[in-house]
Amino acid sequence: MLKRGHSVGFLGYREHHGGGAEALRLAGPDNKTKQYDGGVLRKRTQVEADVLAREKAAQELADALPKESSTIPTINLFLPEALKDAVFVGHLVTDLDSVGGAIGAAALYNGKAALASEINSETAFALDEWGVDKPPTIEEVLKENPDAKICLVDHQQTSQMNPAINPDNVVGVIDHHALQSKTIVTDRPIYIDIRPWGSMSTIISHTFLTHQKRPSVGVAGMLLCAILSDTLNLQGPTTTEWDR
Repeated sequence: MLKRGHSVGFLGYREHHGGGAEALRLAGPDNKTKQYDGGVLRKRTQVEADVLAREKAAQELADALPKESSTIPTINLFLPEALKDAVFVGHLVTDLDSVGGAIGAAALYNGKAALASEINSETAFALDEWGVDKPPTIEEVLKENPDAKICLVDHQQTSQMNPAINPDNVVGVIDHHALQSKTIVTDRPIYIDIRPWGSMSTIISHTFLTHQKRPSVGVAGMLLCAILSDTLNLQGPTTTEWDR
């Protein structure tokens, strides 16, 4: 036990800072106690006993680790296989971030963009400006392929989801909004990418950059317009440094 006026350093922790197993090696005479500098004894805890019992196995594991950093394998950045060939669709009363993000995600994950509802004039202007075709409606896509995999973009509430979408076919969500009432519930794990940024299209743009993929001029232009729209030209209260 710690005596009045003594610090943790008095017990020997300061001298034995190499790890738990090294400190536990300060065995008392009966090997069931722990003796600190100054002769202070205390009974070993069960955790300490378990650590010592596994010390040999831990040392074998440490010895097997690569000694040179050049031998450490390179791990590829994660791109969810579930989103490959998926249909990316935004929310009802769709806006530029919802459409631009769906177009960007479709290009990034080799999928297809779709509209949840008719586009507004701002989105129509951006599509025309960058020479990008207007995506088909989700109803048209599902008519051709009723069992298509769906990734929701720019929303995750069922109240904002097009009623033609079967929740059982949702394989992912990419969004930047808070989780509130009526958030989608699934029977199996799905891909989730929700970040507290000013625009869903920022998430897609960031993923393009981190994976060193170059979007086409049209896709990049749509993502840019979507970010500027949702962040009010980077002046809105939800704007982050990631958006800039």
